[in-house]
Amino acid sequence: MSILAIDAGTTGVTAVVVTSEGRIAAKGYQEFAQHFPRPGWVEHAPEEIWQSTLEATRDALAQVDASELKGIGITNQRETILLWDRETLGSPRRAIVWQDRRTADICTRLRDAGHEERVTELTGLRLDPYFSGTKLAWLAEHEPRTWALVESGRYAIGTVDSYLVARMTRGLEHLTDVSNACRTLLFDLNTGDWSDELCSLFGVPRDALPELVPNWGDLATSDPTSFLDLALPIAGIAGDQQAALFGQTCFDVGDSKCTYGTGSFILTNTGTTLERSDAGLLSTAAWRSPDGELTYALEGAIFVTGAAVQWLRDGLQIVGSAAETAAIAATVADTEGVVFVPALTGLGAPHWDPHARGLIIGITRGTTRAHLVRATLEAIAFEVRDVLDTMPARASLRVDGGASANDLLCQVQADQIGVPVERPRLVETTALGAAFLAGLGTGVWDSTDDLRDTWQLDRRFEPSLDRSSADAAHTRWIDAVERSKGWAQD
Repeated sequence: MSILAIDAGTTGVTAVVVTSEGRIAAKGYQEFAQHFPRPGWVEHAPEEIWQSTLEATRDALAQVDASELKGIGITNQRETILLWDRETLGSPRRAIVWQDRRTADICTRLRDAGHEERVTELTGLRLDPYFSGTKLAWLAEHEPRTWALVESGRYAIGTVDSYLVARMTRGLEHLTDVSNACRTLLFDLNTGDWSDELCSLFGVPRDALPELVPNWGDLATSDPTSFLDLALPIAGIAGDQQAALFGQTCFDVGDSKCTYGTGSFILTNTGTTLERSDAGLLSTAAWRSPDGELTYALEGAIFVTGAAVQWLRDGLQIVGSAAETAAIAATVADTEGVVFVPALTGLGAPHWDPHARGLIIGITRGTTRAHLVRATLEAIAFEVRDVLDTMPARASLRVDGGASANDLLCQVQADQIGVPVERPRLVETTALGAAFLAGLGTGVWDSTDDLRDTWQLDRRFEPSLDRSSADAAHTRWIDAVERSKGWAQD
């Protein structure tokens, strides 16, 4: 028995087949284009996401016996918002990506009107361009003809999971789960449902939103004529960070993980208690079981970490691949005073400044690409420390995501936070979480205890830097962060 897991990320789609032992038996991957129409704007073409999903899945299926598949799990970049025609499934415009900053002025307007306190009370979030609701308000304001078809019921609204389900089911299903819904600014964490009050505030017709379903169970069935001849239950759905929390088997209160992806995200399981943070962390839904029990989490969201490495590769073209950054950075003992603040799309937790922009400071005639690459890896560790410093102390931190394979980054991370960093053997925990959810929904696994048995440690990184040196480097980082703030307003 096995599960097909689809991980629709920010830069590409990964499809994996996970066995009942928690092993990845097959994997396919397909990148899709990033569109930047204006500075601070980020878009994806929905059709390219779908075609990448088909290609990645096709590659994975070619490596296994498809008759062994028992179900499909989906995980996705969360706050990206899409529109599509309910009948043709074509999209009238490109998706607005979670990294997009175009709605900063709308956020300021709503904040100045006194709405933020109430929005935070209901959603656990803050008014920031990161979240989907302000993107929809922008569409209504700037593209009224398109929005009129949303209001008439012709166009559906959804996050990437909803779009993929619609494509997989030939448009028969329009649904999402709480982990995606709670990132839209339209979901009431207290009631666990869409909020009429918030829909009214952002001008979003509730009928255009997807049905809310549990994170695992009999959710939908794929249509073989639409999805590679597969007629399988879609039995698990979760936003990428909640899926990684599940994949790291963080089922108990206080369990925490950090996922290094395009951005980095630190989540702590708070159980059935909705906890609030005064330090810039977000309250969020983790998952909802088929019996209706809602599990919550606290989250620190960092917008640009792996994307900074991608920028070194594609923008500056000073590295050939992300994999070689550790070797390049290791050729120098330190950055020789160079600090890189990768606020390429603003700053997330705990600083929350959409007007911040990237900054590289401390450059001299002696600065080389190795210093800049090392400064990039250190910046990722500093950003994660900024979030963890606002959370309760912990004995260790579990990490995953592509960049967790970078030994130098993991070591710098342990040095900065002062506790061991634990990397599992299987770092594709986002896709694994989607597989776990679908496996629970189809009976491949009977309980979360069965899932715990699949987690295995690959390497534990112990802190090796004295605290005074780590703190001094972090203090210099904070100085640079402050200098990056507010730049786009100027």
